[in-house]
Amino acid sequence: MDRPPPPLNYIRSFECAARHLSFTKAAEELGYTQAAISTHIRALEKYVGRDLFVRGTRSIALTEIGEAFLPTLRQALHQIDTATDAIATTSRDRSVIVACPMSLAENWLPACLAGFRSRNPEVEIVVNATIWDHPDDVIADISISVNRNDEVPPGASLLWDETLSLVCSPYAGEDIADGMSVESQAKIVVAGRQEYWGLFGYALGNPDMDLDGAIRTNATNVALELSANGLGATIALTSLCGTYIERGLLMEPLQVRPKSPWSYYIKMPQGRRSNAAKRLFDYISEYAGEEGL
Repeated sequence: MDRPPPPLNYIRSFECAARHLSFTKAAEELGYTQAAISTHIRALEKYVGRDLFVRGTRSIALTEIGEAFLPTLRQALHQIDTATDAIATTSRDRSVIVACPMSLAENWLPACLAGFRSRNPEVEIVVNATIWDHPDDVIADISISVNRNDEVPPGASLLWDETLSLVCSPYAGEDIADGMSVESQAKIVVAGRQEYWGLFGYALGNPDMDLDGAIRTNATNVALELSANGLGATIALTSLCGTYIERGLLMEPLQVRPKSPWSYYIKMPQGRRSNAAKRLFDYISEYAGEEGL
């Protein structure tokens, strides 16, 4: 063929107009104006050198050439749509979006995902890390949220029973031996999690911990970083402290871990159950059961 084929939108405009026998309805379905549909079809008629429609005052009808042309075009469009959908489906099946609190995404999740990727290198993983929880994340295939035990999202499953850990820099840890020495330390408090200090104080026999003058932040990882830099002791979920302790950035001076009313929950939204997402969901759940803390 010496000349290029006609644009695909000309073909789609013709097929849609022929199916409805209406330029107006074709325009509504394809999102064009009626004038654009008419222009596409005129251009296609010029390309093939024959009229495809008989145009009346209030109606249109296919010519014999149009009738003969239509089945072949429909078959070709169907093959294009089928091939495109197959590629898109394959891409979706190989890509998984995980919505997860920033603190867990930075501390616990990487080791879990590394294990999954070593077994499933073909799966593309997108981590949508959030500061504030969005349990009904509209784009996520898998949602992990941190919730109180009396505010669990519908359909969510507990990853593990969480505990609380008091941590501080290794230098400061040398001065902490009991509840009274904790009281004398500078403190770092995470907004919305002040109750951690009351629960920990109760476990140490000092339920009225004084938080006046504490450094406050809205993110657990910020609190851990501040603590690692010697600005005070903080209390966080045990699962989030592990990587800091393993790297020697923080220490846990007291062997006291009260049960936390906050824990992590996992959920797979309805309608998003690709094979890759299901495999990752199962792997995270199993890994949490084995390595959660």
